[in-house]
Amino acid sequence: MSENNNSEEKKVVSITEAAKLNDVTRQAIYVAIKLNKLKASKETTRWTIHLDDLEDYRLQKYSRTKSVFDGELLFDNNKGYYSINQVAKMLDVPAQKIYYATRSGFLKAHRKGAAWVIHHDDVTEYKAQHLQKKSMDRQAS
Repeated sequence: MSENNNSEEKKVVSITEAAKLNDVTRQAIYVAIKLNKLKASKETTRWTIHLDDLEDYRLQKYSRTKSVFDGELLFDNNKGYYSINQVAKMLDVPAQKIYYATRSGFLKAHRKGAAWVIHHDDVTEYKAQHLQKKSMDRQAS
């Protein structure tokens, strides 16, 4: 009997354990519970979360990569559309440099809702005209 009870206990975790499993803060888990996005039960003073519910939450959790605008994925990498942060990682530069490049007109970007979307062709053009040019200027001096 105790073996069955022990395996049943392992199927539930605390807020702290759930946070570690999801690589988020305890506060994020607590807020998800309060917003009814994550099922949990409170036993006296301690919240417990069933691992199946935690997995459901993980699958449903908001992710910028799943963002949709007018029925289409905002950052559909298969079609060549990327976010500011994705472009920054691709070019190995800070995101602020990409924001500056879009504001100053060096890099073409399009606004879709609250997000900036950049096409791969524009990234390639920016890289060729601005990033490689600067590195050549540095080498010449």
